[in-house]
This record gives sequence, C-alpha cells and structure tokens, in this order.
Amino acid sequence: MSREESPAARALLVLEMVQGSPGITAQRLADRLGVTERAVRRHVATLRQAGVPVAASRGPYGGYRLGRGYRIPPLMFTTAEALALVMAVMEGRREAADPADPVGSALGKILRVLPEPVAAPAEAFRGVSAGSPGAVPARPDPETAAVLVQSCVLRQRLRLAYRRRPGEEGVMEVDPWAVVVRDSRWYLLCWSHTKNARRLLRVDRVARAEPQAATFTPPEDLDPATAVDEHLAQGWRHRVEVVVDAPAEAVAAWIPRSLGRCEKLAPDRTRLLATTETPGWYALQLAALRAPFRVVASQELKEAVAALGRRLLDSVEPAEDTGAN
Repeated sequence: MSREESPAARALLVLEMVQGSPGITAQRLADRLGVTERAVRRHVATLRQAGVPVAASRGPYGGYRLGRGYRIPPLMFTTAEALALVMAVMEGRREAADPADPVGSALGKILRVLPEPVAAPAEAFRGVSAGSPGAVPARPDPETAAVLVQSCVLRQRLRLAYRRRPGEEGVMEVDPWAVVVRDSRWYLLCWSHTKNARRLLRVDRVARAEPQAATFTPPEDLDPATAVDEHLAQGWRHRVEVVVDAPAEAVAAWIPRSLGRCEKLAPDRTRLLATTETPGWYALQLAALRAPFRVVASQELKEAVAALGRRLLDSVEPAEDTGAN
C-alpha cells in the first residue's frame, strides 16, 4: 500500500478487512497495509471515534471484529442517480461489467449496498454489450433506458414513442432483443411489429417506453454485438467496396465491424463492403489499413480518398522556393 494514503483511507481499509475477515489480528492487518501494529491500533481508534463498534479480543484466537448487528448505512442514491453512475462508468470503461476487474469490483460493491428497487435496474445495465469509448453523444434518460434493459431481460414487448427527427414522434410496438453500447452511444436492437422488420433504435430518442402484456422469444442464434455492428455498416447513401491485399482476419483486426463486412476473395485478398453517409470521413478510416487497397465503389468515396491522398502528399512536399537568385 502507498505511504501517501491518508489516515482516513487506511482506516476504511481496516474496516473492509475486519468485515471480510472477522478475528483478523493486528499483525495481519499491519502486514497487509504495510504499516506497524501501532499504526493499526490508531486506525482502529479512528473507526471507534466515528461510531464503528470494532471489538478486540485477546489470546491465541483473538483479533478484531465488528460489533454484532453492525451494518454499513445504505448509500442514498435515487434510481436515476444510480443508473446515471453505471452508464457513465460503462461508457468510459468496458471493464465495468467484469467483477474481476477493479472497476467492476468497485461498482459491484456500490450496487450491493443499494436498496433492491434501486440496485436491480442498475445491475441490469451491467449485462449490456459495451463497445469502446468514444466521443460522448447525448446520453439517454436513465429511467427510460432501465425499462428497455429490464424488458430485454424479461422478454416483454414494448410500446415506444420514438423521435425519428426533431418535431417528429411516432409510436411503435417492438420486441426488445438487446441494448448495446457502441462508441458511447446506446442502441436498442429490436423487432418492430409496426414495420415487420429488425430495427436499431437510438435509446436517447426513445421518449416513452411502456411494457406490454405480450412476451417474445428472441432468435436462437442472435449475437447482439455483431448484429449492431452489421446494421451500423449498412443502410447509408453511398456504397463502399474496397479490395485489400491482405487476409480477411487482418482486415477485420484493422477495421471495426461497424465500418464494414469482410469478404474473403483469396488467402491474401479481402473485399470490404459497407455503406456510408460521409465519404470524406470513411476515407480517413481507410487509413487504418496496413496493406495496399483499391476503392471499387462508390465514385464519391474514390474522390474523397484521392482528395485525402493529395492533401497528405502536399503536406510533405518541399515548399516552393520564391526567393530571388
């Protein structure tokens, strides 16, 4: 343990160790904290002054333990606060869903001391498929998002009020399959009974979510993360077809699934297929390819790649000499 930890922080660590190992001795506490036994006794005194009943017993089986019936007071979070906290942590750290990771372990400790009505929705959020962190877009309403996550778990149909664009709101009935986070944006993968098709909805655009009596069974082979990535790579205005002189496995490692689907043409040749609304932005993503490639389509993407190439070349060409001889 770092010597720069404050006495209060060390006292809290003593409390946690005594809780987890009733009867722990001063020597064992000192060894774990990297301090003297005298320092341990000071930390125990600090806890007692704060009203924590730490009892000590002597003899070969003696040690420290908490007084009978002592419980740490529950953290006073509202449901919205707890959900917002979990969402913020998951947006920044995928490890929040892993109890073995320090971030996930700390988050789990918080959830365990929350009242059940608050903890249950927050715990459900940890089961969503989280992607890599990126720029922070509009965050969805935590309570609305909680309804979506719980309905996915319970396999319960929803009636949604969904804002397709500012000032335009429609009502639809969906089977919510999964909530997935991609680049800090929250998506609902679902089957729309209104459109009779699979849909990917932005959670921040869901104005209302009302559970219905009907239930559903999701597809057996459903892979939510893959389905979302494939959906994000399709459906835009400009077609993308790029042939890369590299194995499909290598291309897949360089380009996220949300940017396209890799199709094997030969052992060392791959076709990248996608669509995009912004060819200039997609041209920048192609810079991640570490092998020669050729843009087959679209014409807009060809022009964007050519423009990017000229700009990069111009940045390294020597400046024109304008001085007099």
